[in-house]
Amino acid sequence: CEVYVSPTTRFDRNAAVPHIRGHHLVLLCENIKGYHSLCKLLSEAWLNGMYYKPRVDKDLLMEYHEGLIALSACIAGEVPSAVLDGDMPKAERLLTQYVDIFGRENFFLEIMDHGMEEERIANRGLIELSKKFELPLVATNDCHYLRRENSHTQAVLMCIQTNTSILDGRPVGFETDEFYYKTTEEMRVLFGKYEGAMENTQRI
Repeated sequence: CEVYVSPTTRFDRNAAVPHIRGHHLVLLCENIKGYHSLCKLLSEAWLNGMYYKPRVDKDLLMEYHEGLIALSACIAGEVPSAVLDGDMPKAERLLTQYVDIFGRENFFLEIMDHGMEEERIANRGLIELSKKFELPLVATNDCHYLRRENSHTQAVLMCIQTNTSILDGRPVGFETDEFYYKTTEEMRVLFGKYEGAMENTQRI
């Protein structure tokens, strides 16, 4: 599940706080205990963390982290966002928090490449963090449609959802045609140079 993590607490609904609606974090269950942990997190997010979206916080993650593998998520993740803001000390501090919660074996720095400049900037910082903290990278690709040729249909559907027109351009965040299910070979072209990144995808 891709959950939303409040930058403060799940009870905070102060609209003046940056990113109060939550940063992305990918959680994967490695066993039945992890499934139970995820169920607890999601229930609490919906019951007490709702503010535009159901949110968790780090206290809740610390309480229900057992059996879960966490990925740092896309550029909307907390660590990548700090990298994009040019605040590497903050990125390091956040990274330490997540490692303390999930453990070194269960937290991965996620790198993506959908042809967006922001991702290239984030990836450089994440690779630097991976080396400095000796944490594993994992190569992923957002899949919002099955094939590249489905991108226009998805864009039209997004415009319907947001009450905008395709004539005004692609929806924000989906400016390229790269959000489809890529083959192993396509992923290797993008990420083969990053040691362990594709292998970690398989390992997880």
